[in-house]
Amino acid sequence: MKFDLADLRGFLAVADLGSFRAASLSLHLSQSALSRRIDKLEDALGVQLFNRTTRKVELTAIGRGFVPRARNVLNELEYALVGIQDVAERMSGQVTIACVPSAVAYFLPAVVREYHRQYPRIRMRVIDESSSVVLTAVARGDADFGLTYIGTQDADIEFRPLLEEPFVAAVHKDHPLARRRQVSWKDLSAYEYISLAQGSGNRFLIDQALARSEIKPRWACEVQHVPALVSMVEAGVGVGVVPRLAMPPGRHEALVSLKLNQPVVSRTLGLIQRRGRALSPVAQLLFDMLVKRRGGI
Repeated sequence: MKFDLADLRGFLAVADLGSFRAASLSLHLSQSALSRRIDKLEDALGVQLFNRTTRKVELTAIGRGFVPRARNVLNELEYALVGIQDVAERMSGQVTIACVPSAVAYFLPAVVREYHRQYPRIRMRVIDESSSVVLTAVARGDADFGLTYIGTQDADIEFRPLLEEPFVAAVHKDHPLARRRQVSWKDLSAYEYISLAQGSGNRFLIDQALARSEIKPRWACEVQHVPALVSMVEAGVGVGVVPRLAMPPGRHEALVSLKLNQPVVSRTLGLIQRRGRALSPVAQLLFDMLVKRRGGI
């Protein structure tokens, strides 16, 4: 068969983006050059991969079936290159991960630092947004995969649990509760309480846990995201409840984490990706590194 890897890359670009124009821009080719590559591939295979009109381009049934095969060919080639000595220093590309802000501060940076040390030429984009935005970014292909805490019933998304993470009470080191090892929700209700806003995934988990409880702290300050809540606690505005990984590990000059009970609240942190869509080699390397990282939490 007379076609090459460039033809496969052109085919996958059009299949993923649904447009010859968008695909040609992503590959830095003219549309005519890209069209010739697709024609060459179709001639070599003896089949029609796309239905093309003046308005849109769509994969044929055969084309849809060929997508995973073409992707596997390219991935296998790049995986083979990973085994070559010193290839890490020569690997290049870009990986995009969508991540909830509460997992960025003290979970993701260590992995990013190690990843960049091993693969210095690979660029990384982090989309730090709410759980709903993370899900959308992965579903649309704006991110290679996501790090989030809410499993999904979406048939097109796979959720891989990494760890079960408890929520803790966040207090300032000078707060009256700071010397205690654990507190209850009733204890927190006696002080100025900082809450996450309605619509937040973490707020939803907290509200679920408190649904049958008579103790519901009345908030004095409300914020949208966990990092903002932690900053408010650090400034001495009040107390709050956040996922454990959102708090600094070990001793901190201003913040204290306290075990929280009555009731206990927790969440499952995990990785999401599009079902049936193989990750690129550079994305798979980061994905695997995050999976290994869970053992060190």
